[in-house]
Amino acid sequence: MSGAILTLNAGSSSLKVALYAECGERQLARGHADRIGPDGTLTLTDADGAALPVGAGPVATHRDALDRVLETLARARPEDRIAAIGHRVVHGGIAHEAPVPVTEGLLDVLDRLSQFAPLHQPHNLAGIRAAEAAFPGTPQVACFDTAFHRTHPFVNDTFALPRRFYDRGVRRYGFHGLSYEYITGELARTDPALARGRVIIAHLGNGASMCGIRGGRSVASTMGFSALDGLPMGTRCGQLDPGVVLYLMTEEGMDAAAISDLLYTQSGLLGLSGGLSNDMRTLEASAAPEAREAIDYFTFRIRRELGAMAAALGGVDAMVFCGGIGENSAPIREAVCAPLEWMGVVLDNAANRAHARVISTAGAPVQVMVVPTNEELVIARATRALTGGEAAQT
Repeated sequence: MSGAILTLNAGSSSLKVALYAECGERQLARGHADRIGPDGTLTLTDADGAALPVGAGPVATHRDALDRVLETLARARPEDRIAAIGHRVVHGGIAHEAPVPVTEGLLDVLDRLSQFAPLHQPHNLAGIRAAEAAFPGTPQVACFDTAFHRTHPFVNDTFALPRRFYDRGVRRYGFHGLSYEYITGELARTDPALARGRVIIAHLGNGASMCGIRGGRSVASTMGFSALDGLPMGTRCGQLDPGVVLYLMTEEGMDAAAISDLLYTQSGLLGLSGGLSNDMRTLEASAAPEAREAIDYFTFRIRRELGAMAAALGGVDAMVFCGGIGENSAPIREAVCAPLEWMGVVLDNAANRAHARVISTAGAPVQVMVVPTNEELVIARATRALTGGEAAQT
């Protein structure tokens, strides 16, 4: 039997699974559960991109998706022995600046952070528990989305609250760090000079954020204490005046649970579109004015945050789109970039429609790129590095 590394990456409405050879970076299989819920779908492919039969069954929850993926892999690749498992964990808190092996004590710590990322952290931890049950004794590694942003300077890490709250962990953590780590690594590999400059990455999907990077290190992020801040998302509100929360409490009589449900699951594109959809593909296909207004707000906020990131970096040399929307929606990229010629962003419309890697015109002051992200490979690399010796002996 050959050894393999399994990676699990749970998003707010998705689950990505990948299987890698224990040695090297060869991908053996990958799976993607999308729109998890009543309309959830699941696809699984082998190394050549050929579909693997996933069979009938629900994809109503993340656990449904994981169970079906593991069943399919067991049938399709019985020769693979899972030597180690790597997990995306959204929130690592103050203490974790790098991936770490999973222990029972670590899970207790991470569980207490679930209140800061309620759409993700419980699914992340449930994936770890499910993997422990499916592969008892197999080494597991937690890779944190917050770790990449621990390089923030104090002014981008704090809020203007009494210092005691900062000391207790009330600070700007930033998220989507595994995606940003992959993109910065790709830039360093393909264009080292550009990677040493000032780069703004827009990770746009059902969850969305932007990160300002200088010299390969995170300087500022649109997300803050929780995964609510910054850009509007599929169902999350993005930037919000805290006075609105006080109003909801005092005038609407809403308690913490009701407000949390409103801000995390009823807002964003879903709320702005009048309940039409949280999925950009549905909104782009709709003729409803509310759908257009939701898209307009989404792209406006990206441009606004782009200006803020450029100010934090002292300028911008490149902008990179990634994530499900960023990689696949030429209209969104055009709506973001078209009004920005004043700051050196000049879009090549033909290249954009063709989803080329570079979508800015030749010689434009700001190079605009589309680089597919690969959080799973980042997880696999970290898992291999931390469990190489142990995995090899399993």
